[in-house]
Amino acid sequence: MSGSRIVALGHYQPPKVLSNDDLAVLVDTDDEWIRTRVGIRTRHIAEGESLVDLATEAAQKALAHSGRTAEDIDLVVVATCTAIERSPNTAAAVAARLGVRAPAAYDINTVCSGFSYALATADHAIRAGAARRALVIGAERMSDTLDWTDRSTCVIFGDGAGAAVVEAQEEGAEPGIGPVVWGSQPEKGDAVVITGWDPVISQQGQAVFRWATTQLAPLARQACERAGIDPSELRGFVPHQANLRIIDAIARKLGLADAVVARDVVDSGNTSAASIPLAFSKLVERGELSPGDPVLLFGFGGGLAYAGQVVRCP
Repeated sequence: MSGSRIVALGHYQPPKVLSNDDLAVLVDTDDEWIRTRVGIRTRHIAEGESLVDLATEAAQKALAHSGRTAEDIDLVVVATCTAIERSPNTAAAVAARLGVRAPAAYDINTVCSGFSYALATADHAIRAGAARRALVIGAERMSDTLDWTDRSTCVIFGDGAGAAVVEAQEEGAEPGIGPVVWGSQPEKGDAVVITGWDPVISQQGQAVFRWATTQLAPLARQACERAGIDPSELRGFVPHQANLRIIDAIARKLGLADAVVARDVVDSGNTSAASIPLAFSKLVERGELSPGDPVLLFGFGGGLAYAGQVVRCP
């Protein structure tokens, strides 16, 4: 069995930007209140673009950056919690748009940890010989789930997508995607819920904050251990972009003084399963990470589920 590696990334965000001042017109809030509590300044909101549109745009960019074509792909995985259509699933719809022929195609929903789950399943499929080259996408239209009169949620979330092209690597090469550490605390799953046919998101913010800041750093460290790397050797850390205070608390506990830490939440808000590939792609595009750099990806949130792995930067 060979390992797998990420060969390229791509991302997409809808053009409409909603600032904190814009939200202050809708609900009782202001820029200082939002930035102090969650660190967000702006978020992107989709208008006239579907979830499949967002996912396809990101996937097209990842394919273009990889030098591969749709004909090279035999597995499409989409991580999302905001799909409206039950069938065909989002992965199949994206594959049809791209012209991918006869792929294995499935969606995965572990909410904010979805991309790391999806990346792990693609890695496992490639290692087992069930796939050769995969498109792994995190895409969300979180605005579809928002109550725009609830300031505890409408100020937090945004829309967007990120994608990775993942392929098998030669035998004997250092794994480009390390072993996953994943799990959940289902007994606390009601801390973040999206319910109903006309779905609305709600969360117990303080409970999620305490869980994330007290229990996740050891799990992130475990992902490094499984990859045979000390956290001090990391060149990048891309956690789920939930909240700036959570991101900084985990990074501080891991001792990541020399690593580039993704803080895309400031400009994009919380984009759930899209947040990790979106932030990762931006760091690579800006040249803040170099090919081969070890980067820890770590997703967490609804479920309460978590997943993380160390990858090598494309």
